Amino acid sequence: MSERQTAIPDAAAASDLARTPLYELHLAHGARMVGFAGYAMPVQYSSGIISEHLHTRAQAGLFDVSHMGQAILAAPKAACRLERLVPGDIETLAPGRMLYTQLLDAQGHILDDLMVTRLPDEGGCQRLFLVVNAATKKADFAHLAAELPGCDLKILEDHALLALQGPMAADVLSRHLPSAAAEGILAMPFMSATRLVWNGINLTLSRSGYTGEDGFEISLSAAAAQAFAQKLLAETFVRAIGLGARDSLRLEAGLCLYGHDIDRTIGPVEAGLLWSISKRRREQGGFFGYEHIKRAIEQGPTRRRAGFLLEGKAPAREGADIATLKGKLIGRLTSGGFAPSLGRPVAMGYVDAASAVPGTQVSLMVRGNPLAAKIVPMPFVPHHYFRGA
Repeated sequence: MSERQTAIPDAAAASDLARTPLYELHLAHGARMVGFAGYAMPVQYSSGIISEHLHTRAQAGLFDVSHMGQAILAAPKAACRLERLVPGDIETLAPGRMLYTQLLDAQGHILDDLMVTRLPDEGGCQRLFLVVNAATKKADFAHLAAELPGCDLKILEDHALLALQGPMAADVLSRHLPSAAAEGILAMPFMSATRLVWNGINLTLSRSGYTGEDGFEISLSAAAAQAFAQKLLAETFVRAIGLGARDSLRLEAGLCLYGHDIDRTIGPVEAGLLWSISKRRREQGGFFGYEHIKRAIEQGPTRRRAGFLLEGKAPAREGADIATLKGKLIGRLTSGGFAPSLGRPVAMGYVDAASAVPGTQVSLMVRGNPLAAKIVPMPFVPHHYFRGA
């Protein structure tokens, strides 16, 4: 999610926004709609963001993420060819497995972050399922088409994307699938994917998400999305969740938000994303910006992304300056807000590398007033991904 949420002021403004296949369902459930990345999206429902957040942590929340970009890249050597644009280890990705990586520019800055899933080969072609951010999808797909001539890039404009997140997600989803398929998804580990048929509709289902919880993302035809969502929402444990709680969940999980925590001025090393670059790719390179990233690995970046735990109840938001207790400016916040699971505010931002030490006391400057905080390791709330039995 890379653009600010803006409330829809009137019908005329709303008519300029695109709608996902679940637009009418959101209205039927009492959503407050906002403009986000060019789409009319639900920011919250009647119970409110904190209630939605805590419900997802305890049971299961259903998110509409259909505004994000979906595409299938196919070519005889699609994995090898995509590796020129991203630092992720695509060639060794087995069918049914997925990874998180970044599209990079020549300076090693992040054009976007994305999920890549290896699908079974078909017709002599390797096939990769890509999910990119909503606000950058047009630029991403143009970049892919320009840099990978001869590859078939099929943009799935007629598809929806749902995310079912929370500790009850696997049990809930399995109840709506044939027994053999249900057993299969219960055993799927985090970052794996499969394709299923539900009531004659093809589903591409991955055990993934962006909340820090166990859960699934489900890609399916736009025409079938509302019926599928209604089936899930009929479950006692499932509630519709808006963008507000999605943002607070990912912040607690310490996950980057494109356009805020990462962008075209930031590289993977300073962002704390080195874990997403395998040893083979760090050594062999062969991707955009490799020399810059290699230098950052060897010499260390000049700044680093860090997490902040605030001492009081007042939150600090994106853009707030970060200062030492003596008043020296050392960085700026990129995300911040109230963490419902902790009952206190948290934040993340970039500071001088020498200052990025857990336990360091700092001041976050809000309207000229210092808020006491300290640097802490992330995530703020432990991840609960299912790694396998």
